[in-house]
Amino acid sequence: MADIECTSSCSSCGVEGCGDRTEEQTEATEAPVQNQYRPAKFELNKRSEIKYVVGVVSGKGGVGKSLVTGLLATEMQRRGFKVGILDADVTGPSIPKVFGIHYPLTSDKDGINAGSTSTGIRVMSVNLLLPEDDIPVAWRGPVVSGAIQQFWSETHWGKLDYLFVDMPPGTSDVFLTVFQSLPLDGIVTVSAPQELVNMIVGKAVNLSKDMEVPVLGLIENMAYFKCDECGKEHHIFGEPHAEKLAEKYGIPSHATLPIDPTFARLCDEGKIEDYQLNGELDSILDKIEEVTIIADNS
Repeated sequence: MADIECTSSCSSCGVEGCGDRTEEQTEATEAPVQNQYRPAKFELNKRSEIKYVVGVVSGKGGVGKSLVTGLLATEMQRRGFKVGILDADVTGPSIPKVFGIHYPLTSDKDGINAGSTSTGIRVMSVNLLLPEDDIPVAWRGPVVSGAIQQFWSETHWGKLDYLFVDMPPGTSDVFLTVFQSLPLDGIVTVSAPQELVNMIVGKAVNLSKDMEVPVLGLIENMAYFKCDECGKEHHIFGEPHAEKLAEKYGIPSHATLPIDPTFARLCDEGKIEDYQLNGELDSILDKIEEVTIIADNS
């Protein structure tokens, strides 16, 4: 990776003894969120054309965010769109695994050639730049943020209708880097039925609104398990909250996904594109298309 230049965001910088840190920048950390962060849009690679960018976020890990990203991308691809995924979970990348991409990426004088899944979804992830996929990425925040800039600016994406950004959990450095520096058209947030998860989802939703990025939908993963024998739905982690959460935070669409062992098996096999949904995510996909159609006509 190239050396990371100063982003002038001292509040998120982990570099100690930096000579560029100023008293004015340090005091800025006490300002409200909407006044603290100033957009500094990254330049897109000259061999790329991306129409719409959608982030997939969660306030907490372990809720299946990467699974949801893979399903959304796959379904959009099935609808006839050209799709890509930027794996912004730099320290815990999952996207190459679930799509079965293991080969190292190639590059030329203009940048890095994005990887491609079996159905043609374009992918960029740090795990496609490492010699082995189990090598740890122990980087401080500014370096991770710099990697996101390189994934956007130095990757040959080609022509894409939609780029999904698989975000790491939480609302720290990468969240802010993506929100302030990529042209996000909206986000989809992922939750699970537990009350704790719902509270943390609220933090991500509220921060998104503070930063004026629209929340397009809420997906509640692991909402129920459907018995193969009796066909009854069992709420193992508690009653689903997707509808109430969507109403509480003014989220225009919501959906639920079951606990399905097939998810785990296909992800382990790198064959997530083989999974066939039964319309569970149609409301979310329709909302994504609706928002982008409005943008086209504005």
